Amino acid sequence: MATELNVELSETARIARDLIRIDTSNRGEGDANPERPAADYVSAYLRELGLDPVTIESAPGRASVVARVAGREPELPALVLHGHLDVVPADPANWTVDPFAGVVKDGLLWGRGAVDMKDMDAMILTAIAELLRAGEKPRRDVILAFFADEENGGVYGSHHLVEHYPELFAGAGSAISEVGGYSIEIAGQRAYLVQTGEKALDWIRLRARGTAAHGSRVWHDNAVTKLATAVAALGNHEWPIALCDTTRELIDEIAAIVGEDPKQINPEEMVLSLGKGAGLIQASLRNTSNPTVLTAGYKHNVIPDTAEALVDVRTLPAERDDVLAKIRELVGPEIEIETVHSDIGLEVPFAGELVEAMKAAIEAHDPGARVLPYLLSGGTDNKALARLGITGYGFAPLKLPADLDFPGMFHGVDERVPLDALDFGHGVLADLLRSY
Repeated sequence: MATELNVELSETARIARDLIRIDTSNRGEGDANPERPAADYVSAYLRELGLDPVTIESAPGRASVVARVAGREPELPALVLHGHLDVVPADPANWTVDPFAGVVKDGLLWGRGAVDMKDMDAMILTAIAELLRAGEKPRRDVILAFFADEENGGVYGSHHLVEHYPELFAGAGSAISEVGGYSIEIAGQRAYLVQTGEKALDWIRLRARGTAAHGSRVWHDNAVTKLATAVAALGNHEWPIALCDTTRELIDEIAAIVGEDPKQINPEEMVLSLGKGAGLIQASLRNTSNPTVLTAGYKHNVIPDTAEALVDVRTLPAERDDVLAKIRELVGPEIEIETVHSDIGLEVPFAGELVEAMKAAIEAHDPGARVLPYLLSGGTDNKALARLGITGYGFAPLKLPADLDFPGMFHGVDERVPLDALDFGHGVLADLLRSY
């Protein structure tokens, strides 16, 4: 693979590259490289456009930026166009390139945040810049927000602002953010997935207790053994397929494209037939509970008295209580369950003026493409904005090669995005701001 040292980057690609080079790794629970340098970069860019951004720190260095752009029809409900400035950590030993170097090669921009979501941050900035530099205004007021801490559930970012500075979002009715708008191939037909829902989020800690002892003993009150049994039971549990309105509509749309009767085909089999496009869709068809971290002990010959595991639980909005009750049953009565962080699930209609505007913007840039709804198995800062009555969608438009495993790069290694996809997204968002 050739590294392109002298390639001329578009403004969108250059901004995305610059942001990738600012390491804002978020390790969770307040442990993060501060977002302040990225926030200052964004704020300086917005000021150059004549805007008056506000930077808010929820803790030292944990900075978010908000700016309001006046629209042609200020009486309309405002649109929140938002991204996050933090990224999940990346181990350079596992990557082909330095994850924080912003490497350009093979027509792609590589680095942590190229997909999640410094690409969208850059697209937002240049879309609004295109309008303002041409002396144009968006149709309605646009509230630009660049949040800290999304990868930790927004505790130091969107939730902090919604709780303490709700006036920044006054008059807003809808929002657009990440993990939607990207293209997949269905039986040779390009389609773009608009995120119209998100699973509920529960990060839980399992804790087993026993009695400490020498590692050479015959010992039955072993916390590690208890925890391992519980984690295995939960990790191996097969949650059944459970559809909501969004996933039913998506399955019907896929069936229509491939010429099948959705009532005669297993929904998961239909989704898996999409190949790489199935990555983020498959998990929307059922609840999930994945153990992610194990902690126990401090010496080889000491049986510890406690052992802990972290579990990432994502549930369909209407099934959260039932799933948590089932988890309690699976791990057994001896295991303590602590909620580390939780947040609501969302599901909004795939209809209305904003949805039609997104469809029209895609059609203008990729005639004949389909636009479909889907439920995000993860979550976004739209959860926080929903507490203010703001209806959120995922629409970071990217026209992608069919063989690129885009879903697999969210929190994965060798995260990368095509340079021309960044310019496509910038253009789609600019047109959307003009029309909606």
